[in-house]
Amino acid sequence: MLRIKFDLGELQAFVVTAEKASFRLAAEALCLSAPALSRRVERLEVALGVRLLERTTRSVELTAVGQEFLHEARAALVGLDEAVQRVNDQVHLRRGRVAIACIPSVASHLLPRVLRAFAVAQPEVQVHVMDESASQVLDAVVRGDADFGLSFTGSQESALRFEALMRERYVLAMQRGHRWAGRKDVAWAELAGQRLVSVSRDSSNRLLLDQATADLPQQPVAWYECNHVAGALALVEAGLGLAVLPQLALPAEHPQVCGVPLIEPDLWRTLGLLQRRDRVLGPAAEALRQRLVQLHAGG
Repeated sequence: MLRIKFDLGELQAFVVTAEKASFRLAAEALCLSAPALSRRVERLEVALGVRLLERTTRSVELTAVGQEFLHEARAALVGLDEAVQRVNDQVHLRRGRVAIACIPSVASHLLPRVLRAFAVAQPEVQVHVMDESASQVLDAVVRGDADFGLSFTGSQESALRFEALMRERYVLAMQRGHRWAGRKDVAWAELAGQRLVSVSRDSSNRLLLDQATADLPQQPVAWYECNHVAGALALVEAGLGLAVLPQLALPAEHPQVCGVPLIEPDLWRTLGLLQRRDRVLGPAAEALRQRLVQLHAGG
């Protein structure tokens, strides 16, 4: 492959000279002296190893090769201008695209208000939300499919930076008419004998719950299992049992279900922002990341 041995100024000098068919007019258009312009065109011809222009005392004409090269040179300059404009638009957040991987509870209950404010400030930036399980969120960030992720796992991954955003407590979800609905808290040991709805063993949430109940004298029994927290919440709504859920998955204004804090032991998880250590976010992604961080820094 031939190396390019000329610069942008020389290419521009040739295009303007060809279009003006005059070194004098082209020099005026580019704010150069005629000799300086001529030297630029000559350097381009030397680099290419071919004559592009035929000069006479009165006019400048394109050679056959020059005519063909003019078409390509114009396209190259236009393409470069467009590329510079796209970069400029992204730097000033006039357009762009951000990909976020997050767990479903974040997608449902945290992201909407953040994205609503972000859309007002940057209406031309597209956002792709990948709401997946915690392990899939981790994989998406590691692969580079997502600019960053929002999850409660990943702090042990050496390739990732985990930036804590908030802590949320696990609560016992129940119908608002349940006899425990007015209580201040419920001990884990009291769950023995209750009909429980649980997430499956493939869920990262289930691992935390099994650890919390490991030392109980009598293990709670899950009568129903769902792959995702949203499914477990739906079964609680239907009156099929109680479920241990992260607080974020259960909005305080839920019309049918409320959550009571679990104690002995208290169980919390930390939601964080995951980003590859070797990756620098683009302007749009960085703007959204900062908005998320500022939201939680302010409480």
